[in-house]
Amino acid sequence: MTKEISFDHSLIVEIIEEGSKILDLGCGNGELLRILMDKKKVKGVGIENDEEMIYACVKKGVTVEHFDIDEGLPDFPDDFFDYVILNFTLQETKKPKKVIKEALRVGRKVIVSFPNFAYYPVRFYIGFLGKTPQTKALPYRWDETPNLHYFTIKDFIEFCSRERIKIVSFIGFTENKKVNYLPNIFAEKAMFILERIN
Repeated sequence: MTKEISFDHSLIVEIIEEGSKILDLGCGNGELLRILMDKKKVKGVGIENDEEMIYACVKKGVTVEHFDIDEGLPDFPDDFFDYVILNFTLQETKKPKKVIKEALRVGRKVIVSFPNFAYYPVRFYIGFLGKTPQTKALPYRWDETPNLHYFTIKDFIEFCSRERIKIVSFIGFTENKKVNYLPNIFAEKAMFILERIN
């Protein structure tokens, strides 16, 4: 029986061209890279800091390096990869600006996805309940969350403008569908494709 692909993974599979060179930052258990290797014949490497996840990658036959992406990517030259992926990783980094800049240095395009902190149930939790939100995209209690940065679609667009980063395209989505109407309110998650402005 074939395992169903998550919606965010299916969006990334649509974006990536066949045979691309991929770097997956914070690759977790290697599931996305394995899917891309099987479906798009990519040449990929993951970077992960969690040893248990590294073992899971190895079991899947995914090439992975044990490294902290907050320290930069000194092992890779400029434009070495076609795509660098930060799939629900950026909000867990200590230095998100540095991580994005390094990803844009080593990759021609960067795919960034994150939970949207302006999603309307999140606004309800904060505004009416006065509590740190818990949703499907933000499932942890405040004292257990790996997330260090909570930001919105609007915040990220402003960040890209300020840092002179080109937004090639944007998708707002919930668990299994795209959201086109007022995504900063109605999209639970966001995915951006970025390029450097030369």
